[in-house]
Amino acid sequence: MKYVVMEEKGDITHISLDRAAKYNALNKEMLEELVETVKHTKNSKAKVVVLSGKGSAFCSGGDIRMMEDFSDKVYFDGVMGTIKELVMELYTMPKIVISAIHGAAAGLGLSIALTADYVIAERDAKLGMLFLGIGLLPDGGGHFFLQQRIGIQRAKQFTWGMQQIDGQQAKEIGLVDMLSDEEAIVTAKGLAEKLLKSPLIAMLKTKELYHSREKESLASFLSDEQQAQWELRQTQDHQEGVRAFLEKRKPVFKGK
Repeated sequence: MKYVVMEEKGDITHISLDRAAKYNALNKEMLEELVETVKHTKNSKAKVVVLSGKGSAFCSGGDIRMMEDFSDKVYFDGVMGTIKELVMELYTMPKIVISAIHGAAAGLGLSIALTADYVIAERDAKLGMLFLGIGLLPDGGGHFFLQQRIGIQRAKQFTWGMQQIDGQQAKEIGLVDMLSDEEAIVTAKGLAEKLLKSPLIAMLKTKELYHSREKESLASFLSDEQQAQWELRQTQDHQEGVRAFLEKRKPVFKGK
């Protein structure tokens, strides 16, 4: 694997995003590696899975340069299909999943973090659904996970305001489950060890009961996000957002 590291330690599997020089921004190859790793983990003997990022961030979102190739509908559909597969595999994982957030968890990176059963963040972590900055909407099931965690009204305003909140604020509004005063990965490992001493079979039955009833809703959100994202790809605002990002300037949106 070039961009994903998997370590199996007893009944705990650690999956780390490893594109640190790019703040773990997700490109096509990295997404495909992540799907392969998650599928392997799903069928392994592990009982707990910990998701984290190498370097100074959990994940800064989708690689903007990958999005430059989204004018090709076949390429676009392929990438979005991979994202859908990844999110569904994580959501239906028959293990307890913990995400450990440090630094930035933005856009698609935040959507992926929110697939977990326990989301842990350091106090100074930065979380945001920043798609609007390039004229797009949340994908990776972002709408589904925000609605579940903070409700529709707050989810809309969190997205529209391009808010980037710290771990403390995220805990206060229910976006994350636990705050860490040490490295998030250390807290996550401690929680994983504690969970191994719990009646996990019973816990996973509860997860299955809830998630089996919600997975069709998540799949519907993912499909609708893909369609809406393609439509937004054609807007002037999106083209301006991408240009502005690459030129390191503030975008000038016109609502077109």
